[in-house]
Amino acid sequence: MRTPTTHLKPSPGHRFRPPWYSRPQFYIPTGIIAALAVAFGVYTSILVAALEAQAQTFDLNKLEQMESASVILDRNGKIFGQIYVENRQTVPYDQLPRDLVNAVVAVEDAKFYQHGGYDFFGIIRAALKNLTAGHVRQGASTITQQLARNSFALKEKTFRRKLLEIFLARRIEENFGKQKIMELYLNRIYFGGGLYGAEAAARGYFGKPAREMSLTESATLAGLVKSPNRLSPWSDGAASREARNYVLARMRDLGLIDRDRCASAQAEDLAIGSRQNAQGQTYAVDYIRQQVIAVVGWDRAMNEGFRIHTTIDANLQKAAEDSLRKHLDQAEQHPGYNHQTYADYAANFKKAKSSNTMSSQPAPEYLQGAVIGLDNETSDILVLVGGRDFEHNQYDRALQAKRPAGTAMLPFVYATAFEKGMFPGSLVEDSPLDNRAVMIGGTTGILGEWGPESAENRYEGAMTARQALAKSKNGASVRIGMNAGVDSVLQLCSAAGIRSALRPYPATFLGSSEITLAELALAYTIFPNGGWRPNAPHILERIEEKDGTVWHAQREHGSRQNVIKPETAYEVHSCLVDALQSGTGKTAFTQFGLKKMPAGGKTGTAYDFTDALFAGYNSNFTCAVWTGFDKPQKIYRGAFGRELALPIWVDIMNAAAQHYPPREIKQPANLKQVEICSRSGLLATDKCYDAVKAANAGTLQRRTTYMEIATPAQVPTEPCNIHGEPRTRLVRDLPSSDLPRAALAVDLSEVAPVTIKNPTLLADKDPYNSLKPSAKPEPTPEPEKETVESQKIENGADRTQATPTQSANVGKPGAESINQTPEPAPPIRKALPVEPEDKKTGEVRRAIPVKPLDQESETETLLKSATPPPSDPDE
Repeated sequence: MRTPTTHLKPSPGHRFRPPWYSRPQFYIPTGIIAALAVAFGVYTSILVAALEAQAQTFDLNKLEQMESASVILDRNGKIFGQIYVENRQTVPYDQLPRDLVNAVVAVEDAKFYQHGGYDFFGIIRAALKNLTAGHVRQGASTITQQLARNSFALKEKTFRRKLLEIFLARRIEENFGKQKIMELYLNRIYFGGGLYGAEAAARGYFGKPAREMSLTESATLAGLVKSPNRLSPWSDGAASREARNYVLARMRDLGLIDRDRCASAQAEDLAIGSRQNAQGQTYAVDYIRQQVIAVVGWDRAMNEGFRIHTTIDANLQKAAEDSLRKHLDQAEQHPGYNHQTYADYAANFKKAKSSNTMSSQPAPEYLQGAVIGLDNETSDILVLVGGRDFEHNQYDRALQAKRPAGTAMLPFVYATAFEKGMFPGSLVEDSPLDNRAVMIGGTTGILGEWGPESAENRYEGAMTARQALAKSKNGASVRIGMNAGVDSVLQLCSAAGIRSALRPYPATFLGSSEITLAELALAYTIFPNGGWRPNAPHILERIEEKDGTVWHAQREHGSRQNVIKPETAYEVHSCLVDALQSGTGKTAFTQFGLKKMPAGGKTGTAYDFTDALFAGYNSNFTCAVWTGFDKPQKIYRGAFGRELALPIWVDIMNAAAQHYPPREIKQPANLKQVEICSRSGLLATDKCYDAVKAANAGTLQRRTTYMEIATPAQVPTEPCNIHGEPRTRLVRDLPSSDLPRAALAVDLSEVAPVTIKNPTLLADKDPYNSLKPSAKPEPTPEPEKETVESQKIENGADRTQATPTQSANVGKPGAESINQTPEPAPPIRKALPVEPEDKKTGEVRRAIPVKPLDQESETETLLKSATPPPSDPDE
């Protein structure tokens, strides 16, 4: 029997709907998604194929070619140092401690021995953790990926770079075993402090090879990998300890160490050595490293090997370092030296280094020194020595230390005075000076005279400015400075390149204010340069990549700043030539062997012998040398600049002359030679003689004139008022701005002078001094052969008065007799040199009790400069 079939029929008004999968709301988005998926798949396939192909192009041999340190080249292309930002010593796998390998695996890649180059689930896990934390908390790169990234400079933070890194890591895994990959990784990665690789890090931080590291030390290095500079024990000991303990905990959790060993290592206090830069570092190399980092940035300076072209001259640099070490060693053997010596500290330093107690090693307190040498035209630093031993102390005393320049500041005082109208022949008083005017070493008594650099200094009375600078007379120099004005001196020093603040007091004339050695050297370049100086000293020329790409070029040379007039610069230069040849620096030639060359310089000694300096130059090169202690104290009594700094300067200048031959410094055309009387500072006359005793108890005449240089505006307009006339002119033209004075009863301009028609008739003697001196004697007829029986006149002018380019004129003024006779053709008397029988003893410096300034009379004060009286023949 067949069951009837019933069919469902829609109710009236019901509308038929198609299945969901056939609705447009589904298949249109689905189609779009499918199309996008297909497109993405195609793009991914193409990208994967491209990245796989690109990964095949990398040369895996470079994995073993570790990046070299940046090479430093001197101005002649000679390698003289390296920047050890990648101080690396590669070691094989069997030289790496097992604890270090396990520590790195625990903290960087726990599945290192299971994956094939990348950890897919690790990537997903890290992505989820970072998404949950809202920031990057965990990395997903395996050790192999990090090796690929560091070896081939894959630094871009892009998705494509990440994929390329994965494919390259997989290729590395296919070609190298796990041990080789770990060896390459631990030899390449950066551990902070300029230390690359486990071996360099172990020696740098712990003073031992990597194979001897303990578990605690190995965990410390493993903790540095994530952030080497921030977690370095030299930078942040607490952060480094925290990172180390985290590594130990991870090793415990992974079963690589037991709990007891973990707890013991976490409780251990780690001994970290003091930060020492890589072997071979010097002050010059360290300064260059700082400059390179400033130019290219820390990351590039730390990770890329550059060729760094500098201004240093390696030969001069070595000569300076050797000379500084040699002469300071000798200074420490002086009987009066009672401080720490270099040898003593070096022995203690070596013991502390071997016993890992460097953290308790004190700073050195032995005698230090510094040298800087500049190219006069460009201010290139040719020599830079910041101390005796960079390993002992990294403080650069040539660039950073500010110390009193002492009497090396005097040339700027005299330059200011010459700018204001004085000239080297102007007279200045060398006599005791009330110390209340300067207040160096006290506020009473008289100013000490350490400038002449002699334990037997004597006051010499009136002397020329040339003599005062050459002999470094303190009292005379202060008087010149006060006449020129403190503010004017400070302005000139600032224009010359001294940026340090100088105290606006007379003590600054004698170098009591602190400046850097680099500032002093730059300021001295105005004298050989004719009054101008270059810009600030610099040491970098250019930085190149290995392919020759220039990353940095030094600024263009040629910029200069005018400081003083060329005539002033040459006048000071001529005085500094005298200072070097016959003044405070004369031992440069007589004792220390300075080669004959056109050069000038000035010693510098600070009060109480705390600092000894010498600054000098030739036409090409300026060099300044300093010696002293980091904590100012007396070196020893008599530690003058000529004894400590000058011999070092001589060695460097001799070396510089071999490579950069000096030339004569040209005299400006506006400077003329004029004969000056050294006793008055005025124009020489035919009566400028001093009477001296002869060996036979007789009296001889000594000529007191010499040839000086001056501009037309500086040349004196009056003849000598010391010889021939008992007093100066009674009438003198003074500017209207001077103090009021009594008017003359007669207008001298309206009185006609009486013209002498015939020669003055004289008897045997001239008691009334009727025969007046003549600045330009009339020429006499050609004399007959001279007889020795005529009166002898000494014609020995002071040799220290010569200008450097006209030395032939020194001591050769006219020396004709001043006594006339009625004979028609008398023989001309010639000056013959004689030796006086008795030499007058100079004035001995003694402290003179003084009253308060408001109680002293004007005639008794030590600040007053007296005009020297005519010489007495009986003296």
